[in-house]
Amino acid sequence: MNDIDIRVAPAALGPVERHPVMDILSLAFSTDPAVRYMFPGAATYLASFNRLATAMAGGALAAGTAWIADDGAAAALWLAPGAEADKEAIIALVGEAVAPERQAVLGELGDLMDEFHPREPHWYLSMVGVDPSRQGQGLGAALLKAGLARCDADGLPAYLESSSPKNVPLYERHGFEVIGLIKPGDHPGLIPMYRPARG
Repeated sequence: MNDIDIRVAPAALGPVERHPVMDILSLAFSTDPAVRYMFPGAATYLASFNRLATAMAGGALAAGTAWIADDGAAAALWLAPGAEADKEAIIALVGEAVAPERQAVLGELGDLMDEFHPREPHWYLSMVGVDPSRQGQGLGAALLKAGLARCDADGLPAYLESSSPKNVPLYERHGFEVIGLIKPGDHPGLIPMYRPARG
């Protein structure tokens, strides 16, 4: 893992949703249970994922809080204290692209996510993903370490929602603690995790 190149992703020159970081995340989240609950069909997923990622954390690119590993093998989008997802864009996307019978569940999901989200200043890991062809090489761990170094330098806590139980041990190894379960209706669920401030 010592030879993994980690750097801050440069801001997009054009539309954020066309940034190479979004391509990495699109590959990484193609089998993610929570995202595919929203967009189960391949065509809808491919047409909608970059809009979702942009709404959730596209501001990380412009703010210089997006991290990229090994020139495009993995990426992480961190929202700095005070930065937020574009909820209006997310609601619009859900209304346009999600099956009507799942929209109410996603509305409840959003409300529950708000309940768990910390109120004090913190860093929020909105998305982290590895190209499936490069998984298991320590890239996700390297990105976590780089982002958490920034959290620690600022003396602030970190927060995330894991969309897969198999990723929880990785986050726990980096100091995150499970603080609940967000699982409305037939949604596959999210696991909110909090890492206290260090430093």
